[in-house]
Amino acid sequence: MGKMSSLIIEAFQQLYPEKELKYSVSLKYSRKFKPYNANVKLYGNSLTFNLSKEWKKISKEIQIGLVQELLVKILKDKKKTMNMELYSAFLKNIHIAVPKTKTDKILEASFNRVNEAYFNGMLDKPNLEWGNSSTSKLGSYEYGSDTITISTIFKNEKQELLDYVMHHEMLHKKFKFQNQNGRNLHHSSEFKKMEIKFENRGLIEKEISGLARKHRLGLRAILSF
Repeated sequence: MGKMSSLIIEAFQQLYPEKELKYSVSLKYSRKFKPYNANVKLYGNSLTFNLSKEWKKISKEIQIGLVQELLVKILKDKKKTMNMELYSAFLKNIHIAVPKTKTDKILEASFNRVNEAYFNGMLDKPNLEWGNSSTSKLGSYEYGSDTITISTIFKNEKQELLDYVMHHEMLHKKFKFQNQNGRNLHHSSEFKKMEIKFENRGLIEKEISGLARKHRLGLRAILSF
């Protein structure tokens, strides 16, 4: 039995001491993922765990917690263990040590405006980068790389629209996630209370919907040319 497979087996046995592991399992460390990302895939009777290469350097206890998080997700369970708590604590604090090497003048100006207006200037600046021209995923915050990514459809639009999406992703950075009934909650009540404080929120959401629709129609026109 390989060392990596034994880690999965140990994680499963801690999580389900009364059950027998009936899956064939494998674990791979990949350079294709962003820092500290991971996933699990179920094919028939095989479970494959894919972790970013950065996890190799992290303690076995925390990696077990990560594997257990992936297990309860793929098996649709609500269990919680001490290792999973360790993993959550690690992920919530990894941003402190992540190098801040990515930035952009437009995004940095937006971050600074929102930080002063809604966070009293207290939120540490993360990595900031433009994504693709997605109209479905307008922004994202990656815990492992401490990176806010914004769709390029906002690049030449009114700053209020960009600031609204930036504000949402900054809330993810501030609140991270909470565990509730065995599930990780990314939009907590505190998150929602702060989200609705954004000025002219209703009007801006309508404008963003219109902007996304315009870009989708433009793409269809290009594809049908």
